[in-house]
Amino acid sequence: MNGQQLKKSILQLAIQGRLVPQILKDEPASVLLARIREEKQRLVDEKIIKKSKPLSHITDDEKPFDIPESWEWVRLGDICYLSDGEKAVGRRIVLDAKFLRKKHEGINSNRGKLIKKGDYIILVDGENSGEVFKCPCNGYMGSTFKELIINETIYKEYLFVIMMYYKDLFRNSKKGSAIPHLNKDLFSNLTITLPPLAEQHRIVAKIEELLPLVEEYDEAQKKLDKLNDGLPEKLKNSVLQQAIMGRLGTQNDKDEPASELLKRIKDEKAKLIKEKKIKKENTFAPITDEENPFEIPESWEWVRLGEIVAIARGGSPRPIKEYLTESNDGINWIKIGDTDKDGKYINSCKEKIKVEGLNKTRKVYPGDFLLTNSMSFGRPYITNIEGCIHDGWLALSDYDKCYCSDFLFYLLLSPYAKKVFGSKVAGAVVKNLNTDKVAVSVFPLPPLAEQHRIVDKLDKIFEKIESMKK
Repeated sequence: MNGQQLKKSILQLAIQGRLVPQILKDEPASVLLARIREEKQRLVDEKIIKKSKPLSHITDDEKPFDIPESWEWVRLGDICYLSDGEKAVGRRIVLDAKFLRKKHEGINSNRGKLIKKGDYIILVDGENSGEVFKCPCNGYMGSTFKELIINETIYKEYLFVIMMYYKDLFRNSKKGSAIPHLNKDLFSNLTITLPPLAEQHRIVAKIEELLPLVEEYDEAQKKLDKLNDGLPEKLKNSVLQQAIMGRLGTQNDKDEPASELLKRIKDEKAKLIKEKKIKKENTFAPITDEENPFEIPESWEWVRLGEIVAIARGGSPRPIKEYLTESNDGINWIKIGDTDKDGKYINSCKEKIKVEGLNKTRKVYPGDFLLTNSMSFGRPYITNIEGCIHDGWLALSDYDKCYCSDFLFYLLLSPYAKKVFGSKVAGAVVKNLNTDKVAVSVFPLPPLAEQHRIVDKLDKIFEKIESMKK
C-alpha cells in the first residue's frame, strides 16, 4: 500500500469498529441515537434548521458490513445538517473559497449569508465539493458554501473521520455539467456507522496517533520507490500473466482436455444431488464472449469460479474480546496480521477463540485458500493450519478436482485476477469482495497435467527473477 491507501484502510477499520476495542460499560449507540433525535427536534423548534421529511428506513442491503452490537446504522443527515445560514446585510468580510482567508473587507451586500468565527461550512460547488472548513473569522458566506450544523450530542471529530473516509464519494457523485456540485441527497441519505460516544473519542485518538506515522511511511515509501522502480515485480507479473493465458508453451496433445474434466465434475455433482448427499446449487449464467478477455488454448476452458470451487465468507463472534482465550482447547483465530508480506502459506496464528464462538464464525482446514475481501482485495494465501476466520476473509475449498493448489495460487495472484477482483468492487462505497462477486468471476481452466507443468516452469523463472534483487 502507498500512504493514501494505508490511510484509507485505517479509516475503513475505524468506521467498521475494528480499529479500537469495544468496552462493555460504554453506553450503547442506541441510547445516543435517542438523544440525537431530541437534539435535532430542538434545532427545528428553535428554527436553527428547517424541518425536513423523515429519512427513509435503513434496509439490510444498505449495510455493507457487520458492526459491533453496541453500534448503530444511521444516515449522515441524522447527525449533521446543511443550512443556508443567516441572511447577511451590510458591510461584511468576504471569505475566499480557495484559501478560506479574508479576501477583502467593506463589501456592502444584502445578498449571501452571515457566517461566524468557529462555525463549520462545507463547499458545495467546484472540484473540491464536500470539503469542510472551520471559519477563522466572521464573514460573508457566498453561494459556493453551505453551513454545516453538527448535532451537539456526537463527537464532532468522529464526524470528520466519516467525512474524510467518504470524501471521494462526494467528489465522484456530483451533478451538473460546467461546474460540479455536491450531491446533497446523497450526502443526507448516506448510510454511516454510529459508535458509542466514548468509543468515538477512542477512535479519533487512535487515528490522531496513527496518521503522523502514515505520513512518515508515505515519505519513506516514495524514497524507496525511487531506489527500486519495481522491475523484478513487473517482470514476475508479466510472466505470470503469460502463464495463465497458456503462452508458456506447455500444451501436450496427450493431456485430458479441461472440457472432459468439467464434464466429470458435473456428472459427479448430479449423482450426489440425486443421492441427496448434497443440495442442488444455483445455476450460473452462461459465459459470454465479452467476458473472455483473451484467447486461451483449445484444450482449456473458461469457468465461473463458483461452479467448481466452494466459496464462503468468514464470520466474527462479537465482541471478539470476550471470545479470545489462551486455553489449550481454544481454536486458532486466523487474522490477516498472521500472514507474511509476499507470503504464500499461513503457518501459525497469534490468537485463539473459545469453542463457544465456533457457531458464529467459519472453520477452515489445511489446504484451504483464504482470500482477503477488503483493503488488498483477493490476495490469496494457503492455510497450513486448522482454525477459524473472521469476515475479512473468504475461504475457497473443494478445488482439488479441477485445480492443483500451486497453479490456483498463481492464478489468483496474477494481474488478471487483481483486475477481475478490482472491477467487482469498483464504485462501491465500502469496498468488500463478497462471495457472490468471486463466484461469478470468470477464470481460465487448463488441463490438470498442464497446470503442473506451468507451475514447474514458473518456479524456475521466479527463482531467477528473485536472484536479480540480490
